[in-house]
Amino acid sequence: MTENEYNQRADDVLTRIETVLDHSETDIDCDMAPGGVLEMTFPDGSLIVINKQRPLQEIWVAAKSGGFHYRYRDGEWRNTRDGSELFHSLSRLVGEQAGAPVAFG
Repeated sequence: MTENEYNQRADDVLTRIETVLDHSETDIDCDMAPGGVLEMTFPDGSLIVINKQRPLQEIWVAAKSGGFHYRYRDGEWRNTRDGSELFHSLSRLVGEQAGAPVAFG
């Protein structure tokens, strides 16, 4: 994948996450920082940080339960360790920290 394709796909992911959170019933503060970093702040003060890793063409997620790396393959962002899909995993991670379900996919 070219650098432009990666940037467009990764930006689409961050925009989708931000849009879902803006329309959710949860009290999660979502801020986009320059350079492709999305921070979710939860009512208990915990964070989930999602950022683009341009050199590796990955998206990284840091949550209470750990750090996860996702690479685009076969039309989806997949965890580099266990193959789980990004939006499915993110629904679980955000739901755990928010104490309420949030569906990204």
